[in-house]
Parts: sequence; C-alpha cells; structure tokens
Amino acid sequence: MLMAPSTTTSSPFLPFALPFSNFAYCSLYSSVIMPIPSLLLLLFFSPSFGILNFHQPFPIVEPDPTHTKLRISSEGLESIKRITNPIASVAVIGPYRSGKSFLLNQLLSLSCYEGFGVGHMRDTKTKGIWVWGTPIELDIDGVRTSVFYLDTEGFESLGKSNVYDDRIFALATIMSSVLIYNLPETIREADISRLSFAVELAEEFYGRVKGRDVAFQPAKLLWLIQRDFLQGKSVQEMVNEALWHVPNIDGDKNIDKVNQIRDSLAIMGDNSTAFSLPQPHLDRIKLCDMKDAELDQSYVERRKQLKELVASIIRPKIIQGKTLNGTEFVSFMDQMLEALNKGEIPSTGSLVEVFNKGVLEKCLKLYGEKMATLNLPLPEESLEEAHDKSKGEVIKVFEKQCFGRRHAKKSFRQLDAEVEKVYKNIILQNEYLSSKSCEAVYTRCEDIMDQLQVLRLPSMAKFDAGFQQCNHSFGHECLGPAKTNYKQRMMKMLGKSRALFIKEYNKKIFNWLVTLSLVMVVIGRFITRFILIEIGAWMLFIFLQTYTRMFWSEESLYYNPVWNFIVATWETLVYSPILDLDRWAIPLVAMLSMFILYCWACYGKRKYGSQWLLPLHTSNTYGLNRPRTD
Repeated sequence: MLMAPSTTTSSPFLPFALPFSNFAYCSLYSSVIMPIPSLLLLLFFSPSFGILNFHQPFPIVEPDPTHTKLRISSEGLESIKRITNPIASVAVIGPYRSGKSFLLNQLLSLSCYEGFGVGHMRDTKTKGIWVWGTPIELDIDGVRTSVFYLDTEGFESLGKSNVYDDRIFALATIMSSVLIYNLPETIREADISRLSFAVELAEEFYGRVKGRDVAFQPAKLLWLIQRDFLQGKSVQEMVNEALWHVPNIDGDKNIDKVNQIRDSLAIMGDNSTAFSLPQPHLDRIKLCDMKDAELDQSYVERRKQLKELVASIIRPKIIQGKTLNGTEFVSFMDQMLEALNKGEIPSTGSLVEVFNKGVLEKCLKLYGEKMATLNLPLPEESLEEAHDKSKGEVIKVFEKQCFGRRHAKKSFRQLDAEVEKVYKNIILQNEYLSSKSCEAVYTRCEDIMDQLQVLRLPSMAKFDAGFQQCNHSFGHECLGPAKTNYKQRMMKMLGKSRALFIKEYNKKIFNWLVTLSLVMVVIGRFITRFILIEIGAWMLFIFLQTYTRMFWSEESLYYNPVWNFIVATWETLVYSPILDLDRWAIPLVAMLSMFILYCWACYGKRKYGSQWLLPLHTSNTYGLNRPRTD
C-alpha cells in the first residue's frame, strides 16, 4: 500500500535526505544498484532544488526526540509559503485509529494511495501534523481563499505523554478555521475533557470575535460522529445530552472541571455544529480499494453534505484583525508553537502573551511618545500629572485592543510594570536635568554676585537689580525636584553676598568721597582757580575726617542724615537704567579731563597770549625797555 512518509529518510547511496512515500523508499532501499537515470531524477526532485510536485502530503509539525514537545518541520512549509491568497484550514482531530486520514482523503476526493497515509495496524501512521500540499480554492464572501486540510496525530496512542496530545490538540485548535472532532460511535467523558483547551481559548477571544476589530477567530467546532447505525437519537441530541451536567455528589474535582467545560460549550453553542456519518462499508480493511459505487450510498450522500457543510462554515483565518497569506500563516504557526512549548503544560495564557506582545509594544511606544513631548525638567507634580494622563490614555488603547479575558490581566500587569519602569527612567532624567539647570542658574548668579562685589563705583541700586535678576532667573529656569534644595542654597548665597556688599558699600563710598574731595581741591586751586570749589572740597574733606574721630567709628557716620543725603545723591549719579557710571567711568573721566584741559588752554591763551604755558616775570615799573646797568 502506498503511504505518505512519516519521517525524512536518507539513502546510503545519497549524501542528502529525500522525502518520498514508503513505497518509493522501499523500492529504493530494496535495489542495491540504482539506475543512473533514476538517480538523476531523484536528485532533480530533491529538496535542494525545491519541491516541484505539491500534490502530496507534507509534514509541517513533528515531535521532538522526547515526544513531549513539537517542532517545525521545514519540509512541508514551502507548500504553504507559496500561497498569496488568504488562507483557511480544516483540521481533523480525534483518537488514533479513528479514521481521520481516511476522512480527509474523502473530503479531498483522494484515494488512499495518493492522499494521506492510511494504515490498518495498531500503531498510528500520522506523526505530528501534516498538510495536503495542494489547497482547495474557494470564493468565500467574494474573496478568493486557499483552503488547506491538516491531518493530526491521534491522541491516546501508545508511547506518548498526555501533554504531547494536548499540544497537538492546542495547535490544531489555534491554526484551524474549522476543527472537525472525529469521534467513533459516541461521545465519552474523556472526549469532552480534551476540549478544555479549545473552550478556554474560545472564551479568551470570544468577546473580540463579534466586534469589527477581530483579533483572533476561534475555530468552528464540528462534532463528527461516525456510527454504525443512525437509528435512535440524532447526533445533535447526542451532543446536547453529552453537555448536560453530571451529578457530583462526592465533590469530585475532575467532574466539576468537565461540568465547567460543558457550561462553556453550551454558552458558545453558535460556534459549534454536530454531524454524523454512517460507516461507508462493513469491511473497513478494503475501504481504500473501493469505489464510490461499492460504498454505502447513504454514506456517499452524507459525505457530500459534509463537504457542503464545511464549505459553508469555513472562513479565512483572521489574526490581529487581518487575513493571513502563506508566509504570514507559517510565521504565526511558529510563534504559537513556541508559546505552546513553554512550560510543562500548554496554556492559553502563553498564547495570550504572544497575541498581546504587539499591543504591549504599541502601548509602550505610545506612552514614550507622549512623555517625550514634555519639556523637561518639570516640577514633580506636573510630571506626575502628565504621567497619569498618558498612562490613562495608554490603558484605554490597551483595553480596546488587547486579546483575552482572564489571561489579559497578566498582560495588563506587565504593561503597568513596563510603564512604571519607563516612568522611573523619566523621573531620573527629570532629576538630572533639574539639577543641571538649577546648577547653571546658581553658578551664573554666583558669578553676578562676585562681579557686583568688585564694582569700581558701588551702587546699591545696581546690586538690587542684579539681586532681582537672579531671583527671577532662578524662579523661571530652575524647575523640577532639585529646586527645593537649590532654593535654600541660592537664598543662603544671596544673603551672604548682600551682607558683604552692604558692609563694603559704605566704606567704598567714604573712600571715594575722600578721594573726590582731594581731587576737587587740586582742580579748584590749580586748574580752575575757583575758590568756592576749593573751599567746598576742603569742607567735605574736613567733615569726613573729623566726624569719624568725633564719634569714634565710621559706622556711626552711616546713620547720619547728611550721610544718607550724600548716599542718595551718589546713587543718582552713579547708576540709573539709562546710564551705568561704573561701566562708563573711565571713558567719561578721560573725556572730562580732555575737556577741562581744552577749556583751560583756551582760557589761558586768551588771557596770557601764546606764551601762557611759560609765563615771564614782567613789571609795569621797568618794562622791557628799562636801561641796563653795569
């Protein structure tokens, strides 16, 4: 009998592996000497040159060496990747030796010799999950759709663990658009228990299916009961009775679990259908050799109805709100397989994490973009307010787009933790920028205060202007959490600078006034020769020198009303918003000196003539013509 391969085999004559049917392999293995043309033909059809004949089954998922987990079989993925249309898939699951492969061949109108491998021994023929390489093309809702048929390894076979069966069942549930649950004769308690994963998966995503934004559409469940006799209850009545609650007087946890599954299946009744098939022939061993005319005609008629039912309920696989082509279908299967292999038991929680991974990344990116618009540094209250606002908007987006119900809470907690982690980094960045900006303002104000301490012409008004400028700059430029600490430092520094300036301020004015009185004495006596200027300068000098002697200290002078008048006059002359005499003192003194010299020159020239700079001694008594003496 011609069988589809279960593994990739290697010939001792060929340095590479070739997938063929068991019959072809036996023919090759039985020949000691391979004809050269046949060898070249096999070389041409080897995987190294790509698959040229897709009209055959291919393995897409196979068991690992421990037969507990699954892994991708790249051999058959090329048959799926080449498809550019939206893809839908029909998967058949059920106990081993229950006729799944034969049923798929019947749905595909294939014989046992060209379709999926069918065996009559006690061991299972199908390992992992296989796909028929040539899809059926259907127009579904006006969309050209490629429908693949998947054959799965039967559960409850010898030499396998229950967790392996669960992974096969789970992956078939996820990847299929229609899940045919092939059961012989009747529905057992164990058959319902195996639907726990499918039910949990459907419950997680059931709410999303009815919306416009379909994230993941669970497979339509088709109960297929193959019975010898169709008399009695209908298959739908049989399914309904199987979903009735089982009394649990003793409080058995397993019975409670199965009853919960029954409740969920009853709620999602619109997502399941029941169908029955009679036995095609009593002699099951010869089924592969029989034509339709030899089969029971009631079976042939029901098989036709089953094909029509599958075609009517199948829809393209929708993931993340869109249909999948071949490459996307394979990529999605790879992600799901990785999720199912996590841990010891496959869970919908691991699948929800995979679905929500993209949503999490999108929400984190959205949060980061919103927080990036902030002009840091900011006060802590403003930053926290912006964080709460951005986080609230992100949560709304997540709740709208997230997948799953119960297990979505884990993804929500993960999102919350990731957002808080990003927020902590933003807090650190805000603290750093706050310290940096406050330190810059503090350093600039410290330099300003140092410059004001060394004014040539001290001015309290100018110092107050610089003092107010520092306070204004600090209030507007120093923001964020570092402001409180730097505010204390700033006030302390400004207070010390002000006290030091006031202390030196009166001394500097006193010294300038003493110097000015002496300069005015010289100017009034020798330059202008104006006696009132000289007298006033001497009076100022005598007052400054004698007052401090009379009242024992210079500080006592600073409280005198006369001194306050002098200081007010000094402030008016030295600094104003229009003229800063400290900045223009040297140019103005130079210009004034040149003006005085010019005026003096003009006055002397008018009075004494051209030789006024070297005046000669003259006498009106003798004159220049007096007689000489011996």
